Amino acid sequence: MGKNYTVSALKGNKRFTKVVYDLYGSTDIDKYAKRYADLYKRHTKRFDGEVTFFSSPGRIEICGNHTDHNNGKVLAAAVTIDTLACVSLNDDNTVNIASYGFPEINVGLSDLSQRDDEVNTNGLVKGILKKLKDFGYKIGGFNATTTSDVFKGAGVSSSAAFEVLVAEIINVLFNNGKITKIQKAVVSQYAENVYFKKPCGLMDQTAVSLGSISGIDFKDDKNPKIKNIKWNFKDLSIFVVNCGGDHSDLTGDYKAIRTEMESVAEFFGKDKLRFVTPSLIFKNTARLQKDISGRAYLRAVHYIEENGRVDNAIAAISAGDKEAFLKQINDSGESSYMLLQNYYTQSDVAQTIPVAVALAKRFDGVRAVRVHGGGFAGTMLAFVDMEKKHDFYKYMSKFYGENNVYILSIRADGARAVNI
Repeated sequence: MGKNYTVSALKGNKRFTKVVYDLYGSTDIDKYAKRYADLYKRHTKRFDGEVTFFSSPGRIEICGNHTDHNNGKVLAAAVTIDTLACVSLNDDNTVNIASYGFPEINVGLSDLSQRDDEVNTNGLVKGILKKLKDFGYKIGGFNATTTSDVFKGAGVSSSAAFEVLVAEIINVLFNNGKITKIQKAVVSQYAENVYFKKPCGLMDQTAVSLGSISGIDFKDDKNPKIKNIKWNFKDLSIFVVNCGGDHSDLTGDYKAIRTEMESVAEFFGKDKLRFVTPSLIFKNTARLQKDISGRAYLRAVHYIEENGRVDNAIAAISAGDKEAFLKQINDSGESSYMLLQNYYTQSDVAQTIPVAVALAKRFDGVRAVRVHGGGFAGTMLAFVDMEKKHDFYKYMSKFYGENNVYILSIRADGARAVNI
């Protein structure tokens, strides 16, 4: 097709029609033709050369609420929102990335060292390039222009989408696709940990890189076991609702969950709950309640049972048993509410997440609902019958506004080049 990435040309391109359905679960060709054409036009005003498009998805946490920090199990998935890039090679030995609404990134390949005064997206890109080079892969200069609908502040990992996008560009343009999906995730995590100084786990990058659904077992957190699972429930739509609330003063609440779980583990001479025999916790209920706290005990029970729900959810998806899957999600939500106790803080009279969940449960067509991510304030996850998704969108938008209600689907592909 060459450089003819106009709206009319894309709308007449059958390959593009398939791309829109595969990546976005949509038949709205007009919307995506305009998005790609606008990106191409913006890129070619700034950069020369033949272009390739790349897409990297956002992700959701389906099950496994507050388990990863104690070497637990999680279930995450790539979804149909993405960071989209228009990319061309250059001979300048630099990586230049122009993103809508952000300062341009410029990284020279001759110096990829970590700098404490560069804990920003420039440093993040440096870290990805450095780790790939250390692994023995080729790196090179390219120009990219990006746009993203991976919304911030709702736990869908806009940072991981960007990181894995950069790794995939290097993979395709300079390494003939030889870099594995897991290596792209590991490289991205390294960049965020070391160059961006954010101690994230591997869940976000893995889900973005693999696509579909990823079951991750962090028992060995240096070498987690990862299972990629095909999504079988195309008659379910997925919603993330931004319920509101202020995260700025919640650090202590998040920290307390981990601290209390680890205090129970320490009671049994272990550093993490994963290494405590579950039956011992139940046998010592009275002592744990007296010597530590009742809340710490309840959070430990949530942890134990949540790991089991992740296993059960994976089995249900693999077997195509939708009702069994939905039960695990609803049970996870109830456990987070009653045992983990991260739906609201003690002083929160607004109770944004409980109100959103209560509203969702009143709507006919909602099949499962739970807190999404860290909790206390923020977002809610809901699975809705596909034929009711537009009605549910209108219903929740009345309370939270259209810009805070997101309709998603599971995306089969992780970060990839888009051939159109």
